[in-house]
Amino acid sequence: MAGRPNRITREYASRHGDEFLGASWCDMAVTFWARHSGNAAAVLPGGDRAYTVWHAQDFQKVGRWHVGTTAEVDRARPGDIVFFDWGASNSVGAIDHVGVVEKVLGGGRVQTIEANTSNACMRRVRASSVIAGYGRPAYSGGGSSGSPAGSWMEELLKELPLVRKGSTGEHVETVQGLLLARSHPEIKVDGAFGAATERAVRAVQKWGGVTADGEVGPKTWPVLLRVH
Repeated sequence: MAGRPNRITREYASRHGDEFLGASWCDMAVTFWARHSGNAAAVLPGGDRAYTVWHAQDFQKVGRWHVGTTAEVDRARPGDIVFFDWGASNSVGAIDHVGVVEKVLGGGRVQTIEANTSNACMRRVRASSVIAGYGRPAYSGGGSSGSPAGSWMEELLKELPLVRKGSTGEHVETVQGLLLARSHPEIKVDGAFGAATERAVRAVQKWGGVTADGEVGPKTWPVLLRVH
C-alpha cells in the first residue's frame, strides 16, 4: 500500500474526522492492524492512536514500556510495537514514527513492518540508535515464554478462508499481494482469482513443499506468509 488517502486513513477518518485522511499514517496503520487482527485491547491500551507519543505513553501507563537500549532491543519479540526517534534519543516526547517488530536480528537491530515509511507500507531493518523504545502488548494466549508469535498467529490463520479460482474480494487481493512479494510480477492485484493467480499459487506451493492444487487454504496461507 502506498499514498494517501488510503484504506487505513479513510477508516481512521471515519471515526475521528476528515483531517486524518491525509495525515501521517504510521500509527493509524498500527491501529488498523490491531483492530482487524482482534488485538485492539492489547495493542491499543489507550484506544485508537494516530499520535505516536500518546501511544508510547499508553504503554508506559500500563507498565509495558521498554526503553530502546541495545540490550533491551535484543530482548524484543515479534509483535512488539516499536517507536522511533530520528534524533537518536530515548525520549518518549521526541518519538517520530512507529512500526511492528517482525524479527529480532541481534546486535540491537530489529526487522519491522511499518506504514508511512516513504509514504508506503514496507519491511525495514532498524537499529537501537533510532529506537526510542517499544511497547509489549498483552496478547492473549501467549506461550510459556510470553511470546505472542505462536498461538495468536495460529488463531489468525484459522480464520483465513479457502480461496481458489473463481473467488473474488479482499482475501484474493491479499493473496495476489503476497504473490507479488514472492517474485511473481505478472500478478495484478485486482481481487479476481483467475488462471494467472492459480499458476502463481501452484508455483509457490511447490516451493513451499505443500500440495500444488492451486488453492489457498490452511496449508498454503502459512507458505505465503512465511510463518511455517
